Amino acid sequence: MIQNRRTVLSALAAVLGAAGCVRPRPAVPVVPAPVVAHDVAHDAGNAAPKAAEGGGGADVPRPVHDAPAAAADSIAAAASEPVVRPAGPAGNAPDAVTEAPPITWDLDVEANAGRSRVAYFVDVFSGRAKAPFEVALSRQTRYAGIIGDKLKTAGLPQDLTYLALIESWYNPHAYSKAAAVGMWQFMTGTARGVGLRVDWWIDERRDPVRATEGAARLLLSLHEDFGSFFLAAAAYNGGSGRVSRGLTQFATRIDPFEGEDRFFALSDTRYLRPETRDYVPKMIAAALVAKQPDRYGLRVDTLAPFAFDSVLAPGGTPLAAIAAAARTDVPTIADLNPSVLRGMLPVGDSLWVRVPAGTGTAFVERYAALDSAVTTAWRIVTSKKGESMASIAKKHGLTAKKLGWYNPSVARLKSGNLVPGQAIRVPSLAVADAAMDVPNPAIERYPRRSRRPVTRADAGAAKGPSKPAGASAAKSAPKSAPKSAPKPAAKSPAKSVTKPSAKVPASKAGAARTTKRP
Repeated sequence: MIQNRRTVLSALAAVLGAAGCVRPRPAVPVVPAPVVAHDVAHDAGNAAPKAAEGGGGADVPRPVHDAPAAAADSIAAAASEPVVRPAGPAGNAPDAVTEAPPITWDLDVEANAGRSRVAYFVDVFSGRAKAPFEVALSRQTRYAGIIGDKLKTAGLPQDLTYLALIESWYNPHAYSKAAAVGMWQFMTGTARGVGLRVDWWIDERRDPVRATEGAARLLLSLHEDFGSFFLAAAAYNGGSGRVSRGLTQFATRIDPFEGEDRFFALSDTRYLRPETRDYVPKMIAAALVAKQPDRYGLRVDTLAPFAFDSVLAPGGTPLAAIAAAARTDVPTIADLNPSVLRGMLPVGDSLWVRVPAGTGTAFVERYAALDSAVTTAWRIVTSKKGESMASIAKKHGLTAKKLGWYNPSVARLKSGNLVPGQAIRVPSLAVADAAMDVPNPAIERYPRRSRRPVTRADAGAAKGPSKPAGASAAKSAPKSAPKSAPKPAAKSPAKSVTKPSAKVPASKAGAARTTKRP
């Protein structure tokens, strides 16, 4: 009997072997995901004033323009933002299997996923708002590294990134009817309160890096005030004053609750405005859908990461000149520097600007070789009797609107004509074409200078250095427009207005790589 069993088993083994059955292979190593390389941040300048009403009164540092640190091969190897670059080949593993990482949360999302308003917005984002939500998730692939790095640096949960999604669909140029601007939808006063520069030249609300820094400071301050990220989010939307008053007025109903449940307890009182009551459920729903797009039938395109080098460029430099020195086009430079409103850098000291990753090494040399016609942003003409902005604009191939962007305080007579003898800044066509058609400055409440006409004497004063770009927001904000305009560039590049400050001497280029910006 035993012999028969052995015979059967031997025969069975022979059959299985002939059929090609093998033992299970060992697990195949997972292909590594792209890595995120972070450049070293260098912050300079004074502390910003306390945050506005939404900011909880905490002192916050002033964000500055990108400043490179020591590097052997690039003037801009170290920027203040993370540079996301794909990793190298993963090796010879054609049959490698990658499993989706488990979904993790650093906010109380799962515990509140079953709430009715959360479920409602899940249906909205995966239903009638599916198309814009897909666009937003695609944009997220471009900015995720930047936003995540800034939130991590501030010690904030990564899931707070979905506030930017529900605020703007991750659109850096989003503009609301209430004049809130940018990815994080800051009003002018609140933006300045958290250290962002908002003036005639620059609007850092449009900059995904600077705006995220400001949002992180504001959210951190609000969390310190209320002890809850959900309440901090509600205060971000509806104002810290309203949230604080609600917590006081309904203390007997709210105090029994702890942590994030305090927001829902306050929401149940109906004290908050409907928009604010829905704000946190909307954020939770966005997180649920965004982290599981396949589950909800969403298609997400992967965009190129927001990667760049930081280079030193002179004040008053046209974006067209920066593009020429970086061997790229103006739209690319404008996309990397969305806070620049006028198609040129503010007049004054040299500033750090972003160029495509890998192009910073030769930027200084290439910029120095540019013709003065490329590096000159505008020239000055003197208004004559009977002239108007429209007539001057027509002479130079511009519209009156665009000419007005560079002359916000020009004085006019009752007839509508210009006061004779004023220095009118006439931008180059390249500068005018690169300028953003931003809303009326009066809507943004940009501070306006006096109505005193600009003269040629004023125009010459722009040669002197202005305050560093790292000055506090409180000091820089009132200067909505330059008090002076530069003289037209001379024929010789060595004597041009923009060139002397624009060119970075070779002796100073190395120092720029090893020192912080003043």
